[in-house]
Amino acid sequence: MIVRAARPTDAQAICDIWNPIIRDTTVTFTDEAKTAPEISELIKLRAGAFLVAEHGGKVGGFATYFAFRGGSGYLRSKEFSINLAPEMRGQGMGRALINALEAHAREQGVHSLIGAVSGENPAGQKFHHQLGYRHIATLPEVGFKFGRYIDLILMQKILTSTDDIS
Repeated sequence: MIVRAARPTDAQAICDIWNPIIRDTTVTFTDEAKTAPEISELIKLRAGAFLVAEHGGKVGGFATYFAFRGGSGYLRSKEFSINLAPEMRGQGMGRALINALEAHAREQGVHSLIGAVSGENPAGQKFHHQLGYRHIATLPEVGFKFGRYIDLILMQKILTSTDDIS
């Protein structure tokens, strides 16, 4: 398995992973399918902060981080997203992606990473917990998909010491 920076040419493979999750699950509350041009632009915009994992030469998962909230006071906190193809789950790909994403974030001066996990995704909550993310909040019924309200679980990991402030 190889973890590397995503390239615009990975956009369709990322769509092939992400769109079934969007269409068929409550793992994400988004209901609009992603397009390859849209993903290609995101990859360019988030240079280095958008990673893919390959297995056997095929993209099997991706992770990216982005602004948690607007405003300069939040610049050192980022939200992240990670998604894997179903056949890649449970094989260490998610862990490898998160480890690489955290390393990149630290290099960029990110202090805090936040995962926003659907309340209907206990496997995602367990995954984050196993990687050292703490449950910091439950936002009741903030998501809506498939005709029902869904809780959002915020999980956080502090990446740098407060002694590292510069």
